[in-house]
Amino acid sequence: MQPAPGRAPRCSVIVVSRHRPQHLARCLAALARQTHPEYEIVLVADPASVGICADLPLKRRAFDIPNISLARNEGIALAAAPVVAFIDDDAIALPGWAEALTRPFADPRVLAGTGFTRGPDGLSWQARAERMTASGQAIPFDLDEPALLAPEDGCPISTIGTNCAFRRETLLEIGGFDGAFPYHLDESDVNMRLCARFPQGLTAVVPQAQVIHGIAPGSGRAGAGVPQDLTQIGRSSAIFAARHGGDARWVQISQRRRLLRHMVAGRLDPFAVAPLMATLRAGLAEGRALCPPPPVGKPAVASDFASDFRPISGHAPRHVFLAGWHWRAGSLRESAARAVAAGDLATILLMTPSVLPHRMVMGEGGWWEQRGGLWGPSRPGDSPVFLMGWHNRCARERGNSLDLGVKSAETGNG
Repeated sequence: MQPAPGRAPRCSVIVVSRHRPQHLARCLAALARQTHPEYEIVLVADPASVGICADLPLKRRAFDIPNISLARNEGIALAAAPVVAFIDDDAIALPGWAEALTRPFADPRVLAGTGFTRGPDGLSWQARAERMTASGQAIPFDLDEPALLAPEDGCPISTIGTNCAFRRETLLEIGGFDGAFPYHLDESDVNMRLCARFPQGLTAVVPQAQVIHGIAPGSGRAGAGVPQDLTQIGRSSAIFAARHGGDARWVQISQRRRLLRHMVAGRLDPFAVAPLMATLRAGLAEGRALCPPPPVGKPAVASDFASDFRPISGHAPRHVFLAGWHWRAGSLRESAARAVAAGDLATILLMTPSVLPHRMVMGEGGWWEQRGGLWGPSRPGDSPVFLMGWHNRCARERGNSLDLGVKSAETGNG
């Protein structure tokens, strides 16, 4: 079912952060440049980070408990919009993300929404369309166009936590997020409880609503996503499967494969695999022993729109596209900085005469920067060597950059 065109309703974007101020600053810089006509940003962060980006009119709440579900409920309590969207602090939202993600909520049948998530390189896919099973497995399926989808055989659409939105009143009706999931499967539990309570409710899958998701170090993992402790994953998996009638045994196979991939890549000591698997088994045992019931009624912190809506000025900026060889990076960045200062969106394409794969990052100055070889791959499915001349390559990548969700564009060459 295709979503009908409509104006994006008011939206509260909720960001939860704990002890990652540098990633948070980049996340907020991208959120401040969204094209959504009416949105606010709610920040729930540790006391040292909650005051970051003081020039932005954010709603702020200090919260330093290592439990993302409880932190998200704090954000919901501050939200004043009928739709609440969520993004992780180590993710960067492309400019059209919030508008594309929330537009389907103009249809009252839509209770949830999710977009497509790019990996740390900014170009490959980390997650697209998936359904969630009662065992906590996300099963991918092919989808290229926006769609409104109902659960199938008790399996709802999976809304990845760093790129999702919900109708606020519906989320509150099922009790919000469950603190029994401090980390891992927290939003998947919401998906399953929404499915049980509203079996005819629709979830919007919006390929154009895109974020770039990094793998920042955090509780239980080091850099590059290398696990340091799997207890929480095991605990959450066992609780999830017991609650929703699934089987968590698959988790041990999946996590072992994950560890072996890190080991083969040289990121994990081979002697660390067995101890890490032991933490996973300990977490599974702990979760099976707990089996807490799902929340009932509104979260204790929830309020009925008690706070005023505090909008960020959404706009449709011009898009300044700049391309040049990597040795001209300095002058191109100066041009991009001027464009950003004028309120525009800027993308720099920096190329080398090589076959290096491309990466997309957001620079500290607020512009997007794509780096790679003239003959290197830049999209999923590209061959390792992508033969193309300079002008055709610039035209292709300019088209890629317009997928950021910006409605108008201007081109420049460095």
